[in-house]
Amino acid sequence: MIKIAPSILSADFSRLGEHIKALDAYGADMIHIDVMDGMFVPNISFGIPIIKSIRKLTKLPFDVHLMIEEPSRYVEDFVKAGADIITVHYEADRHIDRTINYIKSFGVKAAVALNPATPVDCIKHLISNLDMVLIMSVNPGFGGQKYIEYCSDKLKEVRCLADKYNKDLMIQVDGGIDAINIGEVVNSGADVIVAGSAVFKNGEIEENIKALRTGI
Repeated sequence: MIKIAPSILSADFSRLGEHIKALDAYGADMIHIDVMDGMFVPNISFGIPIIKSIRKLTKLPFDVHLMIEEPSRYVEDFVKAGADIITVHYEADRHIDRTINYIKSFGVKAAVALNPATPVDCIKHLISNLDMVLIMSVNPGFGGQKYIEYCSDKLKEVRCLADKYNKDLMIQVDGGIDAINIGEVVNSGADVIVAGSAVFKNGEIEENIKALRTGI
């Protein structure tokens, strides 16, 4: 089953609680939470207090994407705030294997993200110990960017590795996904689709999620 993971970075923050409840009601499978520190990416988003405050509004899994330097420093804090999946960037952690095991020691799922230009081979030996791989299909830091086409080839590479080493691996893609190109990324191997602008545009959350599912 293809999962839709709306990114609340694109939500109207003045109506965040309302939007969280709408995602729950209209068939989202998880909630993608982009945490940015202004160092790893050129933007600052939100952190632990916001996650704690919205955790009580839904039982949907929280997919927390740490776009921060040295993410292992904050793993325990994000778990306590309500994270169900924690994604760290390969490029941001010198000891990625250690961090993966540290995340899993808290009983939550561990994922690794790759920026568009980072080759899939970097995580070949990690695949068997991961719950999810995230392929960034835009350069991280801002919403509303265009899908980078070569990332479809990266999705196919991850799918081949998953078939060989970890058949339960979730393959997530994030950036520039809409109702027009969602079929392409699913056919390339993705089974968890992060969508921000495509879900929250015009405030029509129910219709936008339906459109994404229709495009699969």
